[in-house]
Order: sequence, then structure tokens, then C-alpha cells
Amino acid sequence: MHDRSDSTDKRGARRPVYLVDGARTPFIAARGEPGPFSPVDLAVQCGRPLLLRQPFGAEAIDLVILGCVNVPAEEMNPARIAALRLGLGADTPAFTVQINCGSGMQSIDTAFKYVRDGTAELVLAGGTEALSHAPLLVRQSAVRWLASLRKARSLRERAKTLAGFRPGYLEPVVGLARGLTDPVVDLNMGQTAEKLAFELGVPREEADRYAVASHIRLKRAQDEGWLHGEVMPAFARDGKVYEADDGVRPDTSVAKLATLKPAFERPYGQVTPGNSSQITDGASWVLVASEAALERHGLEPLAVIRDSSWSALDPSIMGLAPVLCATALMRRHELAMDAVDLWEINEAFAAQVLACLAVWDSEELSRELLGLEAPLGAPAQDRLNVDGGAISLGHPVGASGNRIVLHLARALQRLGGHRGIASECIGGGQGGAMLIERT
Repeated sequence: MHDRSDSTDKRGARRPVYLVDGARTPFIAARGEPGPFSPVDLAVQCGRPLLLRQPFGAEAIDLVILGCVNVPAEEMNPARIAALRLGLGADTPAFTVQINCGSGMQSIDTAFKYVRDGTAELVLAGGTEALSHAPLLVRQSAVRWLASLRKARSLRERAKTLAGFRPGYLEPVVGLARGLTDPVVDLNMGQTAEKLAFELGVPREEADRYAVASHIRLKRAQDEGWLHGEVMPAFARDGKVYEADDGVRPDTSVAKLATLKPAFERPYGQVTPGNSSQITDGASWVLVASEAALERHGLEPLAVIRDSSWSALDPSIMGLAPVLCATALMRRHELAMDAVDLWEINEAFAAQVLACLAVWDSEELSRELLGLEAPLGAPAQDRLNVDGGAISLGHPVGASGNRIVLHLARALQRLGGHRGIASECIGGGQGGAMLIERT
């Protein structure tokens, strides 16, 4: 790591940490085949223009941290590969973090603590995911058959093993489907949302209405130019340019969504492809800096990172985790709900987001889950995901946590808000939240 010891607080105090700038790719919906970019390709596509618009050179960056969940075999430690492809020096450390849906936020949180504690001055923290490149896996029965074939020594043994071949061995397992299923409770993520919808009484129509609002808000943000400077065009090898999130469906309606069949619990479930996050490819980066770095390079930050919180609970109700970690932040900083101007809660599923709001509104659930004597009350929906979310944007798992922090900072700037919280549920029964304030 580059030597920055001259700017470390000699008193050992924790220093203020700033979110300086950030950029992301368009989020590109998966369409049944591998997309045009690998995880590292995506990280480079938005990382290059972000770094080019900075007043400092690549040598100023102390550390690179990148969240990624589905890491391809040819891109092990994508953080390091992306850093080198972005032109950072060979002496710049880079590592990859993985906490499922929270990976992109974990990268910011790790950077935040490095800078806060004086270990680094300027960190590039991001998240990337190419879900369309999730591998097809060979079934275990086929693996055992191949192992037996390799062990066969004589011609007779090989012939006997070959005779045991079954056509089903050729049927692959979709790696993404397995990755989105919790191995402890044996529920996929959609089923956990179904459980919340059932237990908290979230109506199908309400979930569909929320999904429609997500598309309308994203389309408005695109049309008004509010994502300019945040979304960088991505250029594929065949010359095609991806300029905007392409999963948005502004012509959808509650009536159209009502025609969709349940995706996870047929025939009576309410979680459908229309009120769930989309399978998507995308990347996002932010620059995290100390006060000394701001002064050294003449930087104007978007926000100051005040605090972060991580929580865990039963994996079968993982969608409620944002309530736990966000409430912990508010209690630690003695904040009422109306003291938070804007919220980003990752839209894994409409029912899941609405279930979180229901907990905050419920006296009984606030007492049981949060240990509160009185409910905090849910944030008003005109303060929540004001420019849409994963239902309309998509949810590239390793990148989403990074995107919501970046967009929250930019939305606070645009709308003149002071304080915001970004939060997300995490497969496996965890959640992360980050408190930022506009500078």
C-alpha cells in the first residue's frame, strides 16, 4: 500500500470519511444467454470514465475493493484484474469481497473503515456481477460416473462403466438457481418473499402496484436526465452501445401484472416475475476518501459516510433484515424516522420491501423483532427508492449494494436532502445498512 502515514491522525482518532464520486454501467437484463460483458469487463466499463474525470492520477489510489458473487474461473479475484486493466499500478493492492447481495456495500464499508482508521486515504470500492454468465453445472451423478470411468483400468471395466451412462447425465444444473437457494432452510429467495407476504399479509395487488411505481420512477429519472453522470455507457466488442438500464417497462400496469403466474409457489403464490427484481448484469464504483485526500486533490465530496450496520436473522425471513440494521443505525444516532430524508431499500421483491414497511408500522412486530416499545413508523413512499429500484433496474447481486449508496448520495444532492440510509436484504439471512449525509 502506498505510504500515507504523514496524514494519519496522530491522536489515533477516527477520521471523517467521504464519498467523493461514483459511476455505474447501465444494468443490462439477462435474456437467456451470456451477455456481452464479464464481471471484470463491466467494472472496467464504468471504472475508466470515473477515473478519467478525476483530478488525480491512478497512483493516488491506495486500495481497490470489489464485490462479486459469481466469480468466473478465468477472473479469480476480479478486483485485482479490474485494477490492472484500469491502469492502476502493480503496487496497488486489490481484493474481492463476497457477502451475497451485500457485496457491493461491503466494499464501501471496508473502504470506509480503512480510511476512518488512517490505513488508507483514497480507495476505489465497487461491485460487479454478470448473472447472465452464471455457469451450467454438471450433476453429481454425472461427476461420479466420470470418476468411475477415469478409474477403470481394464477394457472390460471401461465397457461396464460406459454401459452405465444415463442420458440424464447430460442435463445441466443451472448454477444461478442453486446459488439463489438457501442450503440451510432449503428455500429459494422467491420463496422467502412468499413467506413474508403470507405471514405479514401483503396483498398481491399492493405488490404489483409497488412494482409499477418502480418502473414509472426509473423511466422518469431517465427522461429527466437525473442519472446523467451516474450511468456511463458500456461499449460491447461488436460495437453495440448500452446507454441506459434496459429492463424498465414504463407501459406496465397493475392490470397487466395481475395476469402473470406465480414464479415460485404455484398456483397460489403472489411473487411473480413482474414484482420481483430482474436477473441482470452490471457494475458500480465509488471513490472513498479522507479529508486529507480532499484537500490534497481539491475534491468536492457528494456525501460523508457516517456509519454502517450489519444484521442477521433466520434465513427463511431474510427479507426483513433491512429493518434490523437500519433501525440499529437510527437508534445509535438517536434518529426518528422523519429525520431520514431519503431511503434506498434494495427491491429484491416488492412483497419483501412492503413487509419491511409493515414491521416498522406494527407495534407488535416492532416489539418482537426490534425490541422497541413503540413503532418507528415506516418511511413515506415518496422518500423511498425515489428513482426506482431493482424491480425496474435489475439486481446484479454483487453490484446492487454499491449502486444504492451511490444513488442515494446523488439523490440527496439533487433534492436538497440532508440525511439518507441505504439498506438491503442479503441471501442467507443477513442485511446491511449505511448512513450518509450530504456535504
